[in-house]
Amino acid sequence: MRRFLIAAAGGIATGVLVSTQVAAPLLAQESSRPTSVYEQLDLFGDIFERIRAQYVEEVDEGKLIEAAIDGMLSSLDPHSSYLSPEDASAMRVQTRGEFGGLGIEVTQEEGFVKVVSPMDGTPAAEAGVEAGDFITHVDGESLLGLTLDDAVDLMRGPVGSEIVITVVREGTAEPFDISIIRDTIKLTAARARTEGKTVVLRVTTFNDQTYINLEEGLKKEIDAAGGIDNINGVVLDLRNNPGGLLTQAIKVSDAFLDKGEIVSTRGRAPEDGERYNATPGDLIGGKPMVVLINGGSASASEIVSGALQDHRRAIVVGTKSFGKGSVQTVMPLRGDGAMRLTTARYYTPSGRSIQSLGISPDIVVAQPPRNPEAEDEEDATSAARRSRSEADLRGALSNDSLSEDEIRQIEEERAKAEEAAKLRDDDYQLAYAIDILKGYSALAPK
Repeated sequence: MRRFLIAAAGGIATGVLVSTQVAAPLLAQESSRPTSVYEQLDLFGDIFERIRAQYVEEVDEGKLIEAAIDGMLSSLDPHSSYLSPEDASAMRVQTRGEFGGLGIEVTQEEGFVKVVSPMDGTPAAEAGVEAGDFITHVDGESLLGLTLDDAVDLMRGPVGSEIVITVVREGTAEPFDISIIRDTIKLTAARARTEGKTVVLRVTTFNDQTYINLEEGLKKEIDAAGGIDNINGVVLDLRNNPGGLLTQAIKVSDAFLDKGEIVSTRGRAPEDGERYNATPGDLIGGKPMVVLINGGSASASEIVSGALQDHRRAIVVGTKSFGKGSVQTVMPLRGDGAMRLTTARYYTPSGRSIQSLGISPDIVVAQPPRNPEAEDEEDATSAARRSRSEADLRGALSNDSLSEDEIRQIEEERAKAEEAAKLRDDDYQLAYAIDILKGYSALAPK
């Protein structure tokens, strides 16, 4: 049966049908186990029969077994679960980059549903959902006590329908409601743009299209700049990226590394371990890099940032990442369902397991909260300060030592600097990363 590995942060699948498989080798291995295991299985059978015969209403036997299997898997960790045929199909579609929903990746923390990250350009992101938000109610119905799968079921619905979620956010005194219109989520896994002389690569998820989008976008921006010599570096923006396919995380890391280990996975048995190494070739020829991360950067994002950090290939800027250091194997089952089982932990090249710890940035830079009133006051003060200069003073000496071309060049450079400064108001962390690369460029030999 075909298997593939996932390095993603959320557990959002539910089960409808189930099939079981018992292999002869497995029975042989289990024969040496204490008989108490079989006694417990007999107990399970007794309870199942009692429910079938004596429950106040007639029960669906298939759903009973499904609930038992789903409970067994979900008791292991937040990321192991049974996938019904419908959920397995939806997951395959999601890894291809198009699916229906709100556009949020969620997990469960101490019984509450927590947003790992909203995905760029999705209804949830546009409605103002943020990484770290706790969702307490859906359309007025409390999520407390529900499994993650049940909570996600409440959030699903037809494209075009409205959902109201109640959110608790750190720093906000009271819970508040957010209205979202469900839509078909079409993700462009990686986008590229140029800010000044810096190429910014925004990677929102790791699906089948991530590396292709990244490579094509990077090439387009380099060509538009007139060649690699005309850019000063690359910012790889992995903020609020919840992860995805392990294979894509390896490809993205390899894109900027010439050699060395990218990541290793270690399972229960030593022989189950895998090591993935970089191949020769760097898409930007060794140009400086900055990687941006935050608390919504999880799993596959942490593989990439950890690899580039350990190899000293990039400076990691932002805030501590989510801290999901486990790998799930999706195992197809009969009846088109699947089982998602945590089978390994992953380690960065230096041997770090970031499970529950996250990747710590080299330079901690928090994104300041937006305060419109304070911004208006600051803008007014800054404008007042900028309104007067030496040239405004009565009788000020003129500068006749510069030619018109030199004056024009100075004015153009000033305009570029002021344009770059505007970015700090919109995205302080990104502006900081770009400034780092400008510093590299200023120190580079001419």
